[in-house]
Amino acid sequence: MLVYEQQQQLESLLFSAYKKAGEPADMAAFIRHESAGRLHCEVKLYISPQLAAAVNVEGAQACPKPKAQDLGLLVGDVDAWLALFPATNGI
Repeated sequence: MLVYEQQQQLESLLFSAYKKAGEPADMAAFIRHESAGRLHCEVKLYISPQLAAAVNVEGAQACPKPKAQDLGLLVGDVDAWLALFPATNGI
């Protein structure tokens, strides 16, 4: 609940960059909530390299592409699944 406002601001920033770029399929952001049995969960956000290049997100760190399992599409088109995670067959 504490991160909700920050998530909305970040989603708005990413969505704006995505729209400005013409909504390409390889631009997307995915989100996953991880709790690992803890009281509070961590929110993990994967921003595709193409979207990351279009917007500067403070505190973002480059990382390997995560597994698609349990990711939710935050910004982008459903075609982003196939473009960025081809082995998933579009979940």
